[in-house]
Amino acid sequence: MAKYSSKINKIRTFALSLIFIGFIIMYVGIFFRTSPLLMTIFMVLGLLSIMASMAVYFWIGMLSTKAVQVACPNCGKHTKILGRVDMCMYCREPLTLDKALEGKEFDESYNRKKEENHHA
Repeated sequence: MAKYSSKINKIRTFALSLIFIGFIIMYVGIFFRTSPLLMTIFMVLGLLSIMASMAVYFWIGMLSTKAVQVACPNCGKHTKILGRVDMCMYCREPLTLDKALEGKEFDESYNRKKEENHHA
């Protein structure tokens, strides 16, 4: 079985990776100190990556405020659900608010539209 995690945590991890990628791109620019143009290009690309990370963090923050908050039946902690199925942020318990999916094995494809969903 594949390793699943909460959608909010996945997006936050992606945003954090954008920050590190931006720093690495900027660090590569240091190797081109003799060429101001190349160094500037790498610095700007790194800065754009960090700014993209800020945009993703802002977007997931706004999305998180609209997410449904539920108490996990396994660990009892409050977690947020995005879509029809999601995982608990703390114990990775599969969660759903859709009564038709209760008891079924967790599959992220349940979040896709009906015409794409092969399990329906």
